[in-house]
Amino acid sequence: MEAAVFVFSLLDCCALIFLSVYFIITLSDLECDYINARSCCSKLNKWVIPELVGHTTVTVLMLISLHWFIFLLNLPVATWNIYRFIMVPSGNMGVFDPTEIHNRGQLKSHMKEAMIKLGFHLLCFFMYLYSMILALIND
Repeated sequence: MEAAVFVFSLLDCCALIFLSVYFIITLSDLECDYINARSCCSKLNKWVIPELVGHTTVTVLMLISLHWFIFLLNLPVATWNIYRFIMVPSGNMGVFDPTEIHNRGQLKSHMKEAMIKLGFHLLCFFMYLYSMILALIND
């Protein structure tokens, strides 16, 4: 059972890593004016909910399987994703809004957030891999 939890977490983490890289590439394309703000934001907003669901699922799975350290490590990022999704102002297109993405350095903050998430997911990937190997050895 424990090995299955970490196999699922590892696969989910791989998807979140690819999603973080996609966010970074799309935001850098906007920064270099390869795409316009509207198409960039519509592309990114499509993936906000799957990212939220993927990360929250792993966090809840770690809580249910009583892996407290990993749960507490994932909790702030999951909480931030939920907070960011809930606090979208009315009238905005989503978390990424084309009318505001160039204002007040939001593009830089979105880029920094995507880089931090990429680093976090890479750290989690190796933790899940190590835990999966331990679980397979112990079973």
